[in-house]
Amino acid sequence: MSSIIKRLDKRTGITYVYESTSYWDKEKKQPRSKRVLIGKLDPDTGKVVPTDGRGKRRKERLQRESDAIPTKQGPVPALRTERVFYGATYLFDQIGEITGIQADLKTCFPDTYKQILSIAYYLILEDENPLYRFSKWAKLHRHPYGKDISSQRFSELFQSITEEQKMRFFRLQGERRSEKEYWAYDTTSISSYSETLRQVKYGKNKDGDHLPQINLAILFGEESSLPFYYRKLAGNIPDIKTIRELIRELDVLGYSKIKLVMDRGFCSTDNINALYKNHYKFLLGASTTLKYAKDFIREIGETKDHFEFYDNDFDLYVFSKTIAWDYEQQRPYKGDTIHEDRRMYLHLYYNPEKQVDDAKNFNRRMLQYREEILSGHRVPEHEKEYRKYFEIKETPKRGISVTYRQDKIDQAHERYGFFALLSNEVKDPITALKLYRMRDIAEKAFWNYKDRLNLRRTLTSSESSLEGKLFVEFVALIYLSYINKKMIDGQLYSKYTMHELLDELDVIECYLEPGKTPYQGEVLMKQEQLYRDLGVKPLLACLK
Repeated sequence: MSSIIKRLDKRTGITYVYESTSYWDKEKKQPRSKRVLIGKLDPDTGKVVPTDGRGKRRKERLQRESDAIPTKQGPVPALRTERVFYGATYLFDQIGEITGIQADLKTCFPDTYKQILSIAYYLILEDENPLYRFSKWAKLHRHPYGKDISSQRFSELFQSITEEQKMRFFRLQGERRSEKEYWAYDTTSISSYSETLRQVKYGKNKDGDHLPQINLAILFGEESSLPFYYRKLAGNIPDIKTIRELIRELDVLGYSKIKLVMDRGFCSTDNINALYKNHYKFLLGASTTLKYAKDFIREIGETKDHFEFYDNDFDLYVFSKTIAWDYEQQRPYKGDTIHEDRRMYLHLYYNPEKQVDDAKNFNRRMLQYREEILSGHRVPEHEKEYRKYFEIKETPKRGISVTYRQDKIDQAHERYGFFALLSNEVKDPITALKLYRMRDIAEKAFWNYKDRLNLRRTLTSSESSLEGKLFVEFVALIYLSYINKKMIDGQLYSKYTMHELLDELDVIECYLEPGKTPYQGEVLMKQEQLYRDLGVKPLLACLK
């Protein structure tokens, strides 16, 4: 038995006409029906316009979408008349082109790069807001994806990001860094409430949280201050143990002529030997307890504050010498060990104000250690210091007695006010200090972004979701690092916080109407100047 059925497609407003044939299904023992598309209803005449029914509906949908796309390329075309914010996301669009982020993401994630960019934009502008509020933000802003992303899609997107895609992105971004540029390397800790992630461990938490954590190792350009590589580590791995794996991955990525700058947490004999072995140039913060440094400090002696060594720009006394590093390399395949002298530059810096602070801090530690010993509440991590600075005796009648080892204390006094740098390339101590301080400025600003991107603590329980989310947040960090660098260079922090600057641009509106070129709202002169200060062209009256 046949009948005619009409169905309205609410998305398109088209009424489709079907021929429905009823029949009895012997296997399922129930009545069934089969529908065949025969045409669509003409709204003016009421007649049925025939169709062959083979993909016609899909072809018409694709044609409608094609008609709606403007001839000129740009962000997602308007499908309805609306007014949205575009000032800040336009800035991000331009930064994406300048840094190559957009092109590299498109190469590595051809199907999802727009979603990744939109989420990164949201994380920057809606600091500390959870991802489930993306829907509201997406309706109010013009952004690369142009549509909402559901909670389920977030999870699917994060899980779809593969290690191969990430490594390719790192390689492309690394190739954009100058070979003459030093690469700063550092780690940070991210606390986690998850009990299921394998790499969540208790370790030295740099934020002071008493929670298990994962560690994040980051590599970024010294001059550009832009990060381009990261790696997730177990939370209990100390900085000093990460260098060999970094060297291995840099080799996999195909980087050459590498120059690294690191703080003294990475300074060890094994690490320096590994850097020499792989022919890497480096600038490394070093402890003044290093034998080379202690010998040089004794050599400087009472001349440490002589005016001939004073540098007015840094308000420091500066010293430098060439030393012979005792290089050691084990060769398992030959069963021997190589011992050679390698040239290295040791730079020392003396600061009288630091000397006062060092003395106060040392005295406080000595009093703390003495109290721990006498109270019987010794701290295992302090045992080495106990033995170095105290003579400890214990008898049944008198109990515990402590005397100071003044010779060891005097040796510590010699190093007050000094700090050291080591390099196998940078000869000049002032150049070395400038490079090292640039790393310090970029590092401090970089880790402050953990607050803005909700990176202090993570609730993610899935390994694959965490990996994907960290990558998207890392993309957002590149944008923030670019803005921070421009704000420092343009002295914009004297007028704005980064939050205030982005808010100043975010209020600029954009008017969208199907089939017409988008138009922006009013742009003030100070907003135009902000775009220029940030290294991008101001918005034009008519968006191309």
